[in-house]
Amino acid sequence: MPQVALVGYGRFGRALGTLLEAAELGYRAMDPVAEPPEPLRARSVPELLEGAELVVVAVPVPRMREVLLTLRPHLTPRHLVLDVGSVKVKPVEALTEVLGAQVPWVGTHPLFGPLSLAMAERPMRVVLCPNPLHPDAAPRARRFYEALGCEVIEQTPEGHDRVMARTHALTFFVAKGMVDSGSAVDVPFAPASFKALSRTIETVRMDAGHLFNAIQQENPFATEARGRLLAALQAIHRDLEVLPSGVQAREAAGLSAPGLEPGPPEVREPREHIDQLDRELVELLARRAELARRQRRAQPPGNEPARKEALLAVRRAWARELGLEPQEVEALFRVVLDARG
Repeated sequence: MPQVALVGYGRFGRALGTLLEAAELGYRAMDPVAEPPEPLRARSVPELLEGAELVVVAVPVPRMREVLLTLRPHLTPRHLVLDVGSVKVKPVEALTEVLGAQVPWVGTHPLFGPLSLAMAERPMRVVLCPNPLHPDAAPRARRFYEALGCEVIEQTPEGHDRVMARTHALTFFVAKGMVDSGSAVDVPFAPASFKALSRTIETVRMDAGHLFNAIQQENPFATEARGRLLAALQAIHRDLEVLPSGVQAREAAGLSAPGLEPGPPEVREPREHIDQLDRELVELLARRAELARRQRRAQPPGNEPARKEALLAVRRAWARELGLEPQEVEALFRVVLDARG
């Protein structure tokens, strides 16, 4: 009997389903718009909840209360209801109002999305807001997320939304501003600083552009955070406009950014850079191993030796493009391919 009832089978619901399958947690899903695959599909709320212990509500935050009201007549004290919204104050208010002390519930926010899951990025973290009405609910929710391979961080709904207003909401705000101004487009050359920002913008655009309104309008602290950022940018803009042309950095100390003060920065030893790159390589190998496992599950058996040689030929070509020895790179990838995670 499926252990999890998944309400909502949009982009995040489908991505969460891959984690449930990897953890061998059976589930059913129901969505009035998207259609889950036939073996997973529930056509009614009673069918969805039959045998389920956890109910994960993966719907847009503005629809949360409506969906909870639909579920409420069919929920019992044995169920545990989790939401996965990107904000927490308003969903927790809806959970309190509709489920109260009768049905256990916890507000949660998985800090990952469909794109990061598809890329096997780690670690996967989840914010969990303990519920004083149901003291046993948070430990149950923690066990569930840890079974999926997640790290759990406990926070209050208000504390969560304040942090998200200064991070998540501002990232989306800046990214949308750059997209709308035409700044976030491919260019023939760019400094490393812009490339890093461009990757962030692309991640926002691909992973969760549809969340923009929710994280701006449903977070009670987002307006203040945007206002503080805009005020700071406007002040910098005004100061730059009145700054005489050619003024030296030391004469404009008020405009210097942290880490950009006059004087040479502290140079890191090559060994430190190598250690950092090696750590990143190990993390990439871990992600690659996870993606390879998924590919083996999804891909029918075929001519494995031919696939391997074709892959190695591409890697040798990449090595030549970057000025590396193709045979050495091939040897490295043969080790990677043989170490089947």
